[in-house]
Parts: sequence; C-alpha cells; structure tokens
Amino acid sequence: MNNLAYKLETFRDDYTFRNSPDAIRRFPFPFDQDHYMYSVNIEPHKPGAPGSVFEHTFDIDEHYVAECADKALTLAQDKGRYAALPHMMDAQWDFLELTMESLARDYPDQFKLSKEGERWTWTNLPLGIEDSFIFGDASTLPMEPLEYMGRQVQGDFVLLDQREGTLFADAGFITSQADWSLAFDIGMAWHEWHGPVPQVEKMGVMERALKFLLSLQQGSPVRRLNWTMTINPRLDTSPEHYPQWGPDKLKVTAENAGRKAHLRVELQGLFRLPRSNAILFSIRCYLMSLEEMATYPRWIKRFHRVIRDLHPDLLEYKGIKVYHAPLMAWLAPHDDGEELPPGTQPE
Repeated sequence: MNNLAYKLETFRDDYTFRNSPDAIRRFPFPFDQDHYMYSVNIEPHKPGAPGSVFEHTFDIDEHYVAECADKALTLAQDKGRYAALPHMMDAQWDFLELTMESLARDYPDQFKLSKEGERWTWTNLPLGIEDSFIFGDASTLPMEPLEYMGRQVQGDFVLLDQREGTLFADAGFITSQADWSLAFDIGMAWHEWHGPVPQVEKMGVMERALKFLLSLQQGSPVRRLNWTMTINPRLDTSPEHYPQWGPDKLKVTAENAGRKAHLRVELQGLFRLPRSNAILFSIRCYLMSLEEMATYPRWIKRFHRVIRDLHPDLLEYKGIKVYHAPLMAWLAPHDDGEELPPGTQPE
C-alpha cells in the first residue's frame, strides 16, 4: 500500500467520503460469528498480511490526507481535543519517536526521518511538512510532540500513565471519538473512564483487561478491534458537537439506510513506551457504509444477524436503538439464511 492515491473527500457537511474497492476488501470486519458480546479479544500487534490494515504498526491508507485535514478542522473548532498534563512530556516524546520511526520505516517513499545526534529532521511528503528539531526540546517544535504527530497519523491517541495500581488517561489527541469526551475523561483512572460501558462490569472484562495491560511489556504491543455505528461517514462524533450529528439518527429510513448507516470499526493498539513507562492507546477509525459492505454478501448476512440479535443494552449504548427498525428493514432482504462458517474474511 505504499504507492497510495490519496482521495480528496470530506467527513462532514456534504460527506463525500467513499471507500475504493481495495479499501472495502481490506476493511477490518470485526465479526467472526453471527452474534456479538464484549470480550477482551486482544492479540499481539505483529505485522499482518501484506496489504491488510495489520501489515504495519500504524496503517496509512487512501483516506490519509483527507483525514488529517478533518483533524485540523476539528482542532480549530475545539482546542480541547488535545490535552496533556505536565508530567506526560516524556511520554509525548516516546509517542513522537514511535510514530516517526514507524512511518519512515513502513512507508519510506512517503515519510523520511534523519538523525544527527539529537537533531532530527522529519519530512512528511503527503502533507508537505519538513521540520528540524532537537529531540527532547519541545521549544524546537511548532507545537507539543503529541499534538505535532497526532495531526500527522490517522486515528486518535491517549497516553496512559501507570501509577497506584491502575492507569490514568493523562494526555490525549482525540478528533474521531465515538461519543466520548477527552475534556471530561482527562486525568481519570481506568474504571472511571470505562464506567458507562454496559454488561462489562458484571462480566469482569475491564478488570481482566486492566490486569493484562499493567503487565504489558515494551516491545510486545497488542491490538484489538472495537465497533459501533455512525450515521453518515463522520469522524467527529463527540459529545461536544452532538447537535451537529445526533439528529441524523432520526433521518434513517428503510430506503436510505444503506447509504447513511456506517459500520465504524476501531483498530486499537497498545504500546508500552520506553522512557516514560506510559502506555500508548491508539484508536484508528475505519468507516464503511452498508452499501459498501453488501458488495460482500458474506459480510452483510453476518452483520444482519449480529444487529438483529444484539443485546438491548448494547443497542442502547451504541446508539443504534433509535434507528434499529429501519436498519433491520434494509438489512433483512440481504440475508438468505445461508449457514456461514466462522471467520471475518469477506468471501
């Protein structure tokens, strides 16, 4: 995927975002069975199949330039999408190093990094950025390290500080979150931050996940997939801007659901950072309309069954309940009841 053709498209207003056939095929479809319930579902974040979203440490795709432009628009509207407590500066430099080295290694014709001692030069060809700076001296960058590279990598990023036997969300760059607020969560401990998620407390999922992450080792990152749904291909579905996107849920009909309703999948990565011992939580968002999903019959049949049988608490939590009926009306005719073997591959 190194020779990328970046698309000019929008994630707001006229919503011109679309996936090419290649982008649909590599979409990280999250359902390997006909039903869904929360689980930790963590696996090693090792290089995956060539061309897949798992091939590289941070996935760059055809939407890169448009997504970075949308990040800038969101930050211009709401500076609170970037926040970092003062003690997280070492973790910010860890983040900058990890992202720069990963992109320069994995996409050498798009990104370049040269080092002369502590003087580094970073070149981002798609965005037309070139900066030289002193590693460790934030005054030599145009902005703090987390914001600087957060603007140049697809997805969102939270830096988790480990202390008092738990993790605290003490820094973040968040412009494509699924209805949660960095301004509200900044500084919160693990269980405060995950408090609203239904079903998981009684299942003990968050307790097991926390124990796992506290023992996460440097050099052994892990990943998982999470999902929800979004009406229109909008990245910024934040509580702060709910009036701009919330009412769209009421506009879904059995006729337009295929175009308006999007599966929203997050590829979440977790990395132990070397200097700070913090954990980077990366959240890369992928969007796919139901019409695009239906180009693979196996996917649309399985998705119909997952949504049909989803626990009522999860329908409510994921915001699907209000348009569940028109969604089912659109999905049901695509499902002939064929028995599907386990697996997430498209066909």
